Amino acid sequence: MKIEDFVAVSALPGIYKMVANRSNGLIVEDLDTGKRRFASARKHQFTPLASIGIYTDDDTTELKEVFKSMSEKMETTPLVKSTAPTPELVEYFGAILPEYDRDRVHLSDIKKVIKWFTFLNERDLLDFSEEEETTEEETKEEEATAKVEKKKEEVKAEKPKKAKKTAKK
Repeated sequence: MKIEDFVAVSALPGIYKMVANRSNGLIVEDLDTGKRRFASARKHQFTPLASIGIYTDDDTTELKEVFKSMSEKMETTPLVKSTAPTPELVEYFGAILPEYDRDRVHLSDIKKVIKWFTFLNERDLLDFSEEEETTEEETKEEEATAKVEKKKEEVKAEKPKKAKKTAKK
């Protein structure tokens, strides 16, 4: 499943899958039970996981890249629990993302990232091979768009131009 499908909803624990968008809120699905519910935009704030970034010394790193790094380094750097002592959490996050900005990334942010990764990883919802497929799909779409544009130009060239009528007095 793509990370773009997941949403963090304020005042609701965990991560949800966005099912539908309405003008006054979202319909979200609980990933464990599959139960759907309406979350009002008046009461909740929605944050797609794809839009979240972690501050680094230079810029920001997408959450997807942080999750990928956590997944790749699981054997060498075992995942810590989000309830671990502060020094252990900071050390773990430093091993996963060495260039993270220690002034702007708070302990609560580190805990959230670890909770979200654990939640998604336990349910096998993290799939990083989709990035390659996406680029292949984008290439195919670009080729199809180029073909359509080329045909449009050919059709325009084939159509005879209409003679302009001049008004006689």
